[in-house]
Amino acid sequence: MTFALNKPQSIQPKRRIGAGRLPLVQLLCFAMCLLLGATSAAAQGQSRIKDVADFEGVRDNMLVGYGLVVGLNGTGDDLGSAVFTRESLIGMLQRMGVNARDNDLDTDNVAAVMVTADLPPFARQGTRIDIQVSAIGDSESLLGGTLLVTPLLAADGEVYAVAQGGIAVAGFSAAGNGETVVRGVPTAGRIANGAIIERELGFELEQLRSVKLSLRNPDLTTARRVADAINKFTGETAARSLDPATVRISVPAKYNGDTVAMMTDIEQLRIRADQPARVVIDEASGIIVMGENVRISTVAIAQGNLTIRITETPQVSQPNAFSNTGDTEVVDRTDIQIDEDADNRLAVVPAGVSLQELVNGLNALGIGPRDMISILQAIKAAGALQAEIEVL
Repeated sequence: MTFALNKPQSIQPKRRIGAGRLPLVQLLCFAMCLLLGATSAAAQGQSRIKDVADFEGVRDNMLVGYGLVVGLNGTGDDLGSAVFTRESLIGMLQRMGVNARDNDLDTDNVAAVMVTADLPPFARQGTRIDIQVSAIGDSESLLGGTLLVTPLLAADGEVYAVAQGGIAVAGFSAAGNGETVVRGVPTAGRIANGAIIERELGFELEQLRSVKLSLRNPDLTTARRVADAINKFTGETAARSLDPATVRISVPAKYNGDTVAMMTDIEQLRIRADQPARVVIDEASGIIVMGENVRISTVAIAQGNLTIRITETPQVSQPNAFSNTGDTEVVDRTDIQIDEDADNRLAVVPAGVSLQELVNGLNALGIGPRDMISILQAIKAAGALQAEIEVL
């Protein structure tokens, strides 16, 4: 028997990067990281057009209706005080062939409600939408109730949907002789898919030769950027900003007959939305919101209050034991402390500081939100705040 032995393969030493080439590789990696970081930061600062604007005509419509809820367990309206509930119940029974006007109605299982819904854009006949049901009388709870057929009308007075169904109520109330517990709002509920659309809105996108974009936050710069992004994408002058809130787009030839495809492509384009320098102040809650473009001129700020604290600690003065002279009396002891905020100093805020530097400077003075509101208003009055102040 013969055995064949394979020659062992020689192991080649690994090549090492020369000492002169290692810094070059590290430099290239560092430059690549900076480039990727800058690209990522630029992408994060941009928004899709669909997030900053809406296409004209693609909108919801409000629907409202008045109806009756039945099946309540004694938590409905009092027919003696809720006259509209009584008349609605009598009218409903008469349409059913029941004469209830001559009878003394006394039931607590019926409640009058308002029904509201949003009709989505391009909703087709026969589809279902959600509805909200809210009591308008003195009903205590709509739990377990059923909404009877209720027509829902739009602003033009036409019926666009019909609602009916069992109400889902998130809140509840429980009462005893000595205590009442209420959780949530038991007089409002929701019916999922509770309305059927009976009428469609006559609006066809494919018949449009031009569409308009409405900016949610009107701004001249943002409108111009939206138009430039669309023109760069289409390769022609198809978009033009009409005003700070509107951009008109003419349907390009390549999208002829397919306006929906054009709108789908446009809403995915990214732009950087601009915003004015604005400071929003809610004095009721002490909330301050400042935009990134807020700048101030060189100004000196000092904040201090005069605080006088008076403390009364009465003490009892009485004669020595077994003494026949003297009376026990209450002696006043008053401690007065005056704080003039002598430790606070005048702080100089240089011109052109950023939002972060402004906040850091005000915080360094130990200023709370309430005092900061007064300081910002004083800076604005001095003409050193290059921003608009909006007080809610």
